[in-house]
Amino acid sequence: MPLEDTVDPRRTHPESAKAARAWDVVESLQLGLVEALEKIAAPFDDPGFQPIDWLRDDGRHGGGRRYATELSPVFNRASINVSTVHYDDIPDKPLSSATALSTIIHPDHPRAPSMHTHISFTELRDGKGYWRLMADLNPSLPAPDEKERFDAMLEETAGETFDEGRAQGERYFYIPALERHRGVSHFYLEGFDTGDFDADRRFATDFGEAVIDTYASILESALASADEPTEEERRSQLSYHTVYFFQVLTLDRGTTSGILVHDQNDVGILASLPAFVNRKLLSSWVEKLPAPQDKLLRGLIDELSDESPCPVTDDCRARLARAVREHYQSHPEALKLQARGNTIPPTVANHGARCRSSENGE
Repeated sequence: MPLEDTVDPRRTHPESAKAARAWDVVESLQLGLVEALEKIAAPFDDPGFQPIDWLRDDGRHGGGRRYATELSPVFNRASINVSTVHYDDIPDKPLSSATALSTIIHPDHPRAPSMHTHISFTELRDGKGYWRLMADLNPSLPAPDEKERFDAMLEETAGETFDEGRAQGERYFYIPALERHRGVSHFYLEGFDTGDFDADRRFATDFGEAVIDTYASILESALASADEPTEEERRSQLSYHTVYFFQVLTLDRGTTSGILVHDQNDVGILASLPAFVNRKLLSSWVEKLPAPQDKLLRGLIDELSDESPCPVTDDCRARLARAVREHYQSHPEALKLQARGNTIPPTVANHGARCRSSENGE
């Protein structure tokens, strides 16, 4: 489909020049990824992505657009979102603006790996700003050569930040209850700021372009060589998608922060969830979680149907987001059990959201 260049006229943008330049970065990466994926999917008669807009406070404080698709010939579910939120008219908030690309690609074929990447720029009221860079490869059926290609790309692109980003990624995407990582290759660089905004912006751009190019190449190769999936491969994929669901909703700090900050894009925030999960498998993990996270998982399972496999529809995602929000409003201390890198970004506090306590649950 042709990428639309019109947006809802109610959506406003930050006044900050740095935020505007960060927006150029994430929007360019978004459109580049959509174009790359649609080119790969075209031979399979895939309908491609559709734009979905959302507004923060009717656009007064920004909003965003995501390109989304699901249950297509190539994609189980995919969402490529950019957003910009600002508080130019509320000077007492710690946050001036936050501008981000956040995307997840879940291919339909079990032998094609999922991929997540996040690139964002946060500017505080005092003018200080920092980038957050994440990328991880998440296969249902791990292939060593794909991991090697993704790891090599990260090492070459990240340069001297690679060791730190890899260490933070390995920590952030580890699932203690299951004694495993979410994927096979992880990178997470929090609070990146060298003091040279232009250099940091170029680094973020180069990082995003390298992730897109490498993943597009991996996906294209996987689809070109893949035969019809077996039932066992489909079962493995469903189990892995259930792991992904579990990590996002019980551990992922970024997802939880987005849900706690506002309720105006719940379905979009949970667009990272695969289209189907294994409800019975999720139930088997309840006893592995410490209190009160066991209660959270039970609440999430209650929002799922009894179907097998269990569909995660838009209505379901909205209910899941409400369940997460209500859990942490009742148990703010549970935030300290969530994933973290070397530091915990004060996202909720920066937006001025209230969760009865600090973001660290202390």
